Amino acid sequence: MKGKKIQLTTKILLGLILGIVVGILLNGNQEFANTYIKPFGTLFLNMIKMIIVPLVFSSLIVGAASIGDPKTLGRIGGKTLIYYLATTAFAVSIGLVLAIILKPGNGLAIPIDAVATPAEVPSIIDTLLNMVPNNPLKGLVDGNILQVIVFALFLGIGCTALPDDVSKPFIGFFDSLAEIMYKITAFIMKFAPIGVFGLIVPVVTQYGLDVLKPLSMVIFAVYLGCLIHAVVVYSTAVKVLGKISPIKFFKGISPAAITAFSTTSSSGTLPVTIKSVRENLGVSEKISSFVLPLGATINMDGTALYQGVCALFLAQVYGIDLTIAQMFTIILTATLGSIGTAGVPGAGFIMLTLVLQSVGLPLEGLVLIAGIDRILDMARTSVNVIGDASCAVIVAASENELDYEIANDVAVAAEAA
Repeated sequence: MKGKKIQLTTKILLGLILGIVVGILLNGNQEFANTYIKPFGTLFLNMIKMIIVPLVFSSLIVGAASIGDPKTLGRIGGKTLIYYLATTAFAVSIGLVLAIILKPGNGLAIPIDAVATPAEVPSIIDTLLNMVPNNPLKGLVDGNILQVIVFALFLGIGCTALPDDVSKPFIGFFDSLAEIMYKITAFIMKFAPIGVFGLIVPVVTQYGLDVLKPLSMVIFAVYLGCLIHAVVVYSTAVKVLGKISPIKFFKGISPAAITAFSTTSSSGTLPVTIKSVRENLGVSEKISSFVLPLGATINMDGTALYQGVCALFLAQVYGIDLTIAQMFTIILTATLGSIGTAGVPGAGFIMLTLVLQSVGLPLEGLVLIAGIDRILDMARTSVNVIGDASCAVIVAASENELDYEIANDVAVAAEAA
């Protein structure tokens, strides 16, 4: 009798658990972890990064062109943007409420001589202006995802204004390129369990368990907030607006969520997110090709939640009582700032400086967050990716582009993947 095939999701989860165990056993032997184990994770991450730009570029051109009518494109874009901004505002509010209740900063004192030099944070105006590339080829080479998205959308929309005999060869080329990228993604994902193992081991080896104790309440608040946001906000949204079971939704997106947890990159997880949403949740190519690349760039629910927790945590450490107006400023700044947060590891930490500056909190407090940022990044990136998927499901349902036979039979679809 032939044994039952182990699902990819199970393999990735096993790789994650095994990596945690091995990291604990290595007990600070960072040299061994970095020399013999980390390269497997770096290789997996490099392979994912290799396909991001061609995948986003080709899929967005096809997605924008397939929508056809600019009015339809505007309607879908409007729904997507409203959903992303609304859920981000919910997320940062949850973070603030948890920080008020749990008070993670009480009893901690920041070292007087501690200094953290933050990276320069671009203004919202600069972010919006830089979205339009003056040299689109440079944007493609540099991997500037915002510029890639804008250039691809212009090309896709431009195709809709041309006769079919002119636009079809162009669209057909990028359609073929997108399909090739999806196939390469499937090949790369076979390596995912080993890649996840290689990424997790050095992190656990470096931080261990003891070093987490002084800041355990911050970690607990962020992880609890991410869980609440996913279970309450996303479950309600996909159930009420998407008309699918939340359990089936989370099972369908689990390969991407686990990959995001280990890579800490929304953009790096994008190929896996697209594959999971299409094959496991029944979202059409037209919707997924537009909503998901956009979400990987501007939808940062987990990052906004993390910023809410950390801002209030640092206020408590310094003994600063924030007013209601200042908390509202944090919500607004984190929500709008998420648009300019790149979907790469550590970007949320850079954007945290913007939130702190908006309410006058000392930037020196970043030194406390820096040591545990990678651990927090894992949870917030998973939520970012799950949020992208929930938006794709809801927009697809509203446009009659959701295959409910696939969505309702997600267990079979996930196993086949």
